[in-house]
Order: sequence, then structure tokens, then C-alpha cells
Amino acid sequence: MYYAIIALILVICVLLSLVVLAQNPKGGGLSSQFGAGGGAAQMMGVKRTGDLLEKLTWGFAIGLMVLSLGSYVVAGHAPSGPVRSINQQRALETRIPATSAPVAPGAPAPAAPVAPVPAN
Repeated sequence: MYYAIIALILVICVLLSLVVLAQNPKGGGLSSQFGAGGGAAQMMGVKRTGDLLEKLTWGFAIGLMVLSLGSYVVAGHAPSGPVRSINQQRALETRIPATSAPVAPGAPAPAAPVAPVPAN
């Protein structure tokens, strides 16, 4: 399921970038290059083509956000899940030693023992 959502995200990204490249508010975008002499713009009219491209842009952008949030939910976000990076794994394995005696107010804090860094 997760991989299907990722595939849909990639398809929407490609379509969104094509739609964004096709539009230009000054009329010089790729939308005038389709067909012989900008047949798509002549067939539907420049205003209607711009409206369609704008609606497609918003639709693809909203779809991309929804699928991105969906992939987060499907992948699982529980803290007991798998560790995804070596830095996160080392941070979870590191134990900070607790001080044995409380420090009196105004007294200097005892030096904490430093744990040796493991070699890779």
C-alpha cells in the first residue's frame, strides 16, 4: 500500500510539473506550443485554457498534499517502530549516567563521567 501511494505521488509530481510548465499568465507558455499554431488555445479560448490549467494545478497540489499525509499514516509513525537512521539508533542506545548525590545550592556541580566513543 505504501509503495502504491509513493508511485501515485511520483505520477502527480510529473503531471503537476507539466501543468505548471504549460501555463504562463502572459500567454507565452507551453500552452501556445501545443498543436499547429496553438490549436488548443484557439479551440477552447485563452481564458478557458488558463482556467483549466489553474484548476488542474490546484487539484494536483491538493492531491499531492493528501497523498503525502496518507503515506505518513500508512507507513506508521509509532515510536516503537523501526529505527530509520544510524544517528537515531545511536541516540536511543546512549545512556546518560545519573548523578548519585543531589547538588547543594551554590556548590559547584560534580564533573560528569564521559563515556568513551565507540569505534566504527
